[in-house]
Amino acid sequence: MSRLFQIFLLAPLSLATPAFAQTPQSRPALRVAIVGLVHGHVHGFLGQYQHRPEIEIVAVVEPDAKLRSAAATRYGFQTAQMFVDLDEMIAKVHPQAVLVYTNTYDHRRVVEICSRHGVHVMMEKPLAVSLEDTLAMQKAAQAGKIHVLVNYETSWYRSNRAAYDLVHDGGLGEVRKVVVHDGHKGPKEIGVEPEFLSWLTDPKLNGGGALFDFGCYGADLMTWLMDGQRPQTVTAVTQQIKPEIYPRVDDEATIVLTYPKAQAIIQASWNWPIDRKDMEVYGQTGQVITIKRDHIRVHRTGEDQEQQLSAKPIPAPYDDELAYLRAVILDGAKEDALSSLDTNVTVTEILDAARRSAAEERTVRLSKSR
Repeated sequence: MSRLFQIFLLAPLSLATPAFAQTPQSRPALRVAIVGLVHGHVHGFLGQYQHRPEIEIVAVVEPDAKLRSAAATRYGFQTAQMFVDLDEMIAKVHPQAVLVYTNTYDHRRVVEICSRHGVHVMMEKPLAVSLEDTLAMQKAAQAGKIHVLVNYETSWYRSNRAAYDLVHDGGLGEVRKVVVHDGHKGPKEIGVEPEFLSWLTDPKLNGGGALFDFGCYGADLMTWLMDGQRPQTVTAVTQQIKPEIYPRVDDEATIVLTYPKAQAIIQASWNWPIDRKDMEVYGQTGQVITIKRDHIRVHRTGEDQEQQLSAKPIPAPYDDELAYLRAVILDGAKEDALSSLDTNVTVTEILDAARRSAAEERTVRLSKSR
């Protein structure tokens, strides 16, 4: 068996331990509040994780009365747990952290309020709709000494971690090109909730269309692979292939990033016939292509064939957003770069520049410092 197989071979199922079992129920749960019910990912979260031992959901904040009532009925929240105002909720309930499911534009307001109260924040990607908002959030987080974390589905993919390890263990040589694909048929086509679709297709509330919704994944992964290095230039092309469905925002976007010795191509789409979240990393001496969550294909110089491998499990607590959030806040675990504020400031800088590039039909050169 090759060393590569030994590194990435999936552990036998009998040895695997569910993520929730890694936090004994005797340890205190993290007290969290849900802020916002307009981001469709909230239902996936509540459906799967409401009774996880790592957290205790102590409150829900949502200004829309119909959404509050529907959530209370669907998930069994008590009337006393439901709030309209974030400040009031924090003053009465004193959560240790909030999980944010608002539109992206409201992320800044939530972080600034939570900062004043010393409440930590984890939000659904992306961090912000503009670099201006991002820098304000960074300032607020520093002033309030709070963690601000960004949750990406792809942060918990074994395949991405395996690709990262290959890059940083020297298994591919120096990175030369990265291609990231993220997309689906489109939010309306896949049937997202009306309140979700409403702000996803609003350029103010979402920052753009597919450019921000899916471009953020590739910007996050590339910044992580490059150890936080900012690109030198950002060039983007956006299109409205379906203006009859998405008249106000782009539904197709491609972003090209350049570095001194590398390039990234980020493809973001609301037009693809199948869902995709994968990437290709090409180095001087080899390449790795991720396959969904758990598998990779590797081909190195001098090898006749590529190898398809199963990626090894990610060590806890970095394999699950809730175990991770609890560990960072209660146990002092180190923040992971994929979700960190520093990385995501760069992500927003890239998206902000990409939006300008597409609008002005030119390459945007980033300043050497912000």
